[in-house]
Amino acid sequence: MVKAQSIRTCLWFETAAEEAARFYVSLFDDAEITQVFPMRGGGGDGAFLVQWTMLGQKFSAMNGGPGFPHSAAASIDVGVETQAEVDHLWDALIANGGAPGRCGWLTDRFGISWQIIPEALPRLMATSDGAAAQRVTQAMLKMSKLETAALEAAAKGD
Repeated sequence: MVKAQSIRTCLWFETAAEEAARFYVSLFDDAEITQVFPMRGGGGDGAFLVQWTMLGQKFSAMNGGPGFPHSAAASIDVGVETQAEVDHLWDALIANGGAPGRCGWLTDRFGISWQIIPEALPRLMATSDGAAAQRVTQAMLKMSKLETAALEAAAKGD
């Protein structure tokens, strides 16, 4: 019998894999740590690899030591329905050393890049009204955290 294939995003950390994974699962109702593999063979205490699910997606975090820093070239893109969800995730992820970016991007305290995208943005940009989509784009480019009301106003030309 052939085993079904699966895919999982793996994030490399110097030493904070388990701390990061536990923080990330605390942000989402349906998230959970599924397995923690301890460090073995004289590699120190704590976890070597942590696996979890978040919004139906599989992730791993590995304590691999220094040498491979995170970059904005890869990010976790989270689509949400409401401004309250944007605000909650944004505030939690930039707390304790995270940093806001532009256009809905931020970097959390572990150096992982995230995009927090309200459903309004892709909906408003998918319009057949090119002028409205251009106004939404211009409004978004001026924002750090995305603000649904301002995006909606830009689409209307307000």
